[in-house]
Amino acid sequence: MPYRTVAVISILLAGFMFLMPASLRAGANEEAKIISAVAVMKELTAIPENAIPPSLLDGAYGIAIFPDLLKAGFIGGVRYGSGIVMVHAPNRGWSDPVFFKLAGGSFGLQIGAQSSDVILVFNSARSLDYISSGKFTLGVDASVAAGPVGRLAEAGTDLQMRAEILSYSKSRGLFAGVALEGAALYVDYDATAAFYNKPGILPADVFKGAAPPAPPATEELKSILQHYSGH
Repeated sequence: MPYRTVAVISILLAGFMFLMPASLRAGANEEAKIISAVAVMKELTAIPENAIPPSLLDGAYGIAIFPDLLKAGFIGGVRYGSGIVMVHAPNRGWSDPVFFKLAGGSFGLQIGAQSSDVILVFNSARSLDYISSGKFTLGVDASVAAGPVGRLAEAGTDLQMRAEILSYSKSRGLFAGVALEGAALYVDYDATAAFYNKPGILPADVFKGAAPPAPPATEELKSILQHYSGH
């Protein structure tokens, strides 16, 4: 067999062996993200007196959960992480997840790196329209404010009533409101396609229940959300 032919076949086989495990890992990685989101919500339910008021989730249009969002930098910082978004319909409960990425810059004296769990609570239907469009910027396309904490916390301040999205971050085991203006939230189409094993799947398909069945961990996450929001 000519040397050139052998070389071409070797390259093709190497490429196939490289891509095949990557495809398998993609679905596994996204399922691991769901499991991490379950862990975040379990921590939330363990400290309701110092966490997101359940009434906010009960009336929310959707939620985003970003486990281990990374903030790193020297003088100028960068926030980056991946997570999921689920929408809430009173008559249908919580949807299956769509995978998203969150990225944004920040400034100030910050040396080293730290990670935290971040949750966004969507308070308006308009904010969900932005989600389905693929990408939007917090504080620009949709107003965002640090959310109140505690089971009995009042969410009725003027700022919070106007904010379409309330943001939280967990630090030292406790959840607190956090400012995330300027961060971009955008759909991770590749991760979503890998999770559902359906190339080209769109956020609207998932949110409307038209996606293939999700792994069992998703049902556990939906059950926790239902329980925490008082159902």
